Amino acid sequence: MTVLRETWIVFNRAMRLSLRNPMWSILMLSQPLMYLFLFGPLLKPITAQISQGATTNAYQVFIPGLIVQLGMFGAMFVGFGLIAEYRAGVIEADRVTPASRMALMAGRVLRDVVVLVVQSILLLVVSIPMGLRAPWGGVLLSLVIVALLGATFASLSYSVALITKSEDALAPLLNGIAMPLLLLSGILLPMQIGPTWLQRLSDISPLKHVVNGVRALFRGDIGSSSSLWGLFWVVLLTVVGLTVGARTFRKESA
Repeated sequence: MTVLRETWIVFNRAMRLSLRNPMWSILMLSQPLMYLFLFGPLLKPITAQISQGATTNAYQVFIPGLIVQLGMFGAMFVGFGLIAEYRAGVIEADRVTPASRMALMAGRVLRDVVVLVVQSILLLVVSIPMGLRAPWGGVLLSLVIVALLGATFASLSYSVALITKSEDALAPLLNGIAMPLLLLSGILLPMQIGPTWLQRLSDISPLKHVVNGVRALFRGDIGSSSSLWGLFWVVLLTVVGLTVGARTFRKESA
């Protein structure tokens, strides 16, 4: 109960900071919206081809990738805020408190997850007039996956930020990781339409399976192997991310 109360205190503080300066959240949502309006309509004539006959709704293919992209990129760069707090002395002040190191991380991660889920809901609402049609059960499960994915990348981002303590080191490192993940995950277009060698290469990316799983959920195939495989990978990534984050917070706060 103490850890939960401390997590709630850290979450409240972090959320107040986000609400006072919402520009970062707005900017992170603007990129998926541009993809939605400027790239999504181009997929309509080729939907049957890129989905291999699984659906005729272009946005059942495209929107799942966008919300996974939002969960990934929206959380991947939160470490910059932690570096700013470190320089302002906030982290040092946290270290001298009896608060659990897990709570110091979990409160911040919970704030990031809430922001991502709200952003994802807004993206889905905007997508409905564009032509998105998906079962409610699949959409709700997809939001759960986005929340878990956000928790994973936020935890890892905070870990790297605590280790590097420098924007100059963090920025190129995250960008170098983000680009291959984006290209090999099939976020914009399914990897199944690519050449065989590219499909085999993309198999090493867990995010490819997560994206395929979310697309299956948007089609209503909740019990399919794709959706179950995606759920498995996102849960595994979440466990790894939270474990690494918690250990880093404890080590750096020792």
